[in-house]
Amino acid sequence: MLRIGSIVWGVRDVPRAIQFWSAALDYRPLREPSADWAILVPRSGVGAQLAITVVSSDARDHQRHHLDLYAEDADAEIIRLIGLGARRVEWRYPPGADYVVLADPDGNTFCVVEKHGDQTMPASTD
Repeated sequence: MLRIGSIVWGVRDVPRAIQFWSAALDYRPLREPSADWAILVPRSGVGAQLAITVVSSDARDHQRHHLDLYAEDADAEIIRLIGLGARRVEWRYPPGADYVVLADPDGNTFCVVEKHGDQTMPASTD
C-alpha cells in the first residue's frame, strides 16, 4: 500500500518558502530547518507533509516538485507501479538511499520511499 508521505517542493529561497507556506497552510516546521531543507506539517489535525528543498533550476523549464510515496514494501510497490506504466529513471543515488526514482507514464518523476510504521522523515532531496 502506498501513501503520500511528502510533497517535495523545490525552491530557490528555503527561509522565504518556510515563511510563506507556514502562513498559507497554517503549517509549522517539524524540526529545526537547515539552510537547504525543511519539513512542514500541519499545526493541528492531519495533512500531508510539505518538504521544502533548495534547487538551482528555473521553474519555467524544469520539474521542481514531486511526490514522495511511502511504502512498507517498496520493492513490491515498484514492481506494481512499473506494471501500471511507470518506469525507472536513471538517478545518482547517495549511499544508503532508501528511495527509488520512477516516472509516471507522462514522464513526471516521483520517489518510492521505504518507510515502516510511523516514520515521518522524507528521504529524497532532489
